[in-house]
Amino acid sequence: MEPGQALAAPSPAERTIEAEPRLTSARVLLVEDDPGFASLVEQMLRGADMGVKSVGLLAAARAHLREAEVDCVLLDLSLPDARWLEGVEALRDAAPELPLVVLSGLDDETVAVQAVQRGAQDYLVKGHVNGHIVSRAIRYSIERKRTELALAHLAHHDGLTGLPNRALFIDRLECALARTERRPSCVATMFVDLDRFKEVNDALGHEAGDELLCEISRRIQSVLRPSDTVARFGGDEFLVLAEHVGGEPGATVLASRICDVVAQPVEIGEREVLVTASVGVALARSPLPVDDLIRDADDAMYRAKQGGGGYEVYDELKEVLRGTGAPDFAHAGQLRAFKRLETANDLRRALEREELRLYYQPLVELPSGRVTGAEALLRWEHPERGLVGPDDFIPLAEETGLIVPIGQWVLETACRQAARWSATAHPGADPPVVSVNLAPRQLAEPGLTDGVSKALALAGLPAASLCLELTESTVAGRSDGVIEMLKALKAIGVSLSLDDFGTGYSSLAALDEYPVDAVKIDRSFVGRLDDPERRDVFAAVLAVAHALHLVAVAEGVEEPRQLSTVRRLGCDAAQGNLFAPAGPVKAIEPLMQRAVSGR
Repeated sequence: MEPGQALAAPSPAERTIEAEPRLTSARVLLVEDDPGFASLVEQMLRGADMGVKSVGLLAAARAHLREAEVDCVLLDLSLPDARWLEGVEALRDAAPELPLVVLSGLDDETVAVQAVQRGAQDYLVKGHVNGHIVSRAIRYSIERKRTELALAHLAHHDGLTGLPNRALFIDRLECALARTERRPSCVATMFVDLDRFKEVNDALGHEAGDELLCEISRRIQSVLRPSDTVARFGGDEFLVLAEHVGGEPGATVLASRICDVVAQPVEIGEREVLVTASVGVALARSPLPVDDLIRDADDAMYRAKQGGGGYEVYDELKEVLRGTGAPDFAHAGQLRAFKRLETANDLRRALEREELRLYYQPLVELPSGRVTGAEALLRWEHPERGLVGPDDFIPLAEETGLIVPIGQWVLETACRQAARWSATAHPGADPPVVSVNLAPRQLAEPGLTDGVSKALALAGLPAASLCLELTESTVAGRSDGVIEMLKALKAIGVSLSLDDFGTGYSSLAALDEYPVDAVKIDRSFVGRLDDPERRDVFAAVLAVAHALHLVAVAEGVEEPRQLSTVRRLGCDAAQGNLFAPAGPVKAIEPLMQRAVSGR
């Protein structure tokens, strides 16, 4: 099975997360070859309202899982057809969504840790348990697994429409492009933007806008094949992936169907709403950079919108010839390389020409309402393109290595600004903390700690006033060398924060592995706090963070009710447009005065 295909439809476990109530009873599969001990476990659990099915072989356990519903597996590590951790791995592969508790006669901490690392939720030792301990372990394991699956689902799906989100779409697109190497085919990527959607929001309110988005998502799905994917990319933008479309003719037929189905009237309350779609199509017959393909579809969508709606197919030759003085290229691949080279050259000169800018967004301590610092956010003031956001140039900066000198400039500039704020601070106030994002390429640089120390020294800023933020993807699944680098940064005296938590890379258990001081819960959680289940998951993340003595920060707080909810749930701090959007120093200076004055 391809990695991207594994999430093509919600698994039974995912449906269970949303459909089933809290656990009151459980169906347990006991894999134990000692009949006497198996009988003892059955007696232990009889009073806990748990039905137990016992089998003595791993093969019998796998057969039972194919035929019957099971809530949890109790597994002995010493079986006739599997020894030690072989059974854990085999059952994890057979039923990855099923919680598993090891019940072994081996009292070995190393083996216990390895069992948990390979998929077990808990490790119990025979002779040291009773019915209460075993039943509690089973119940807790089932709930932990449900929470873990819920987080995984939320990380890959849009909270409003239930469609795949950007991360899952990109994963599927990468897999589709990789398959073109083994089996020639044409992959179509379509960027769908709703025309006049803002008018609906402004006239009827955001609830009506949300209802419209849900209906449009259902309509787009209705004209796609089961193998196609539609994802919500953000706001009123959707992305469609279709494999084996038969080239441009087949892709344009599908794009036309999408335009037609979107244009049909939508009834919202007692009103009839009309919107149309602009669709950009980009085609690929071989592996290409995913970001480039999506950007090409976006460019085509923009051309379609300029032409009054409908669809447009991206033609790289035409795009280049629209400019002036474009060289004559032999093939489209050469054009793509030329465009990237131009952007890289512009970015390289951006430092020399002082085109880079730092915007800041304040961080607010919730119990007191005090501004405690700000996050530094990089922007590029391009002489022709205007203000360019990080998503449009940071990936290229990482690929070319420019992120290293750019990252050092960000560190030094942010530290100087923090030092200015500290210099004006009230004697009784804590100095504000400036947060700086680290890219994966920076973390791999052996000179990173020296660069951080240099930035602090040049600014005369205490290390405690600097927080370095790392995304989950920067640290998840990486080598011990990365953890050692984080420890070396901690030794300098700076604090570390795990950014965008909940976007799909780390489990709750992994929080304990990273030497961080704070966790910033992704805005996708905050945006759906009205949903009781999403609120429960948010509360679970908070509980884990606080159990590990981490500061929990809510990202993307946009509305007063969101602020009220995260404060009531016990979140320590928050950041978002409700307090202030990211802006240049002058724009946020009034809020930062609250930090330096101690108010």
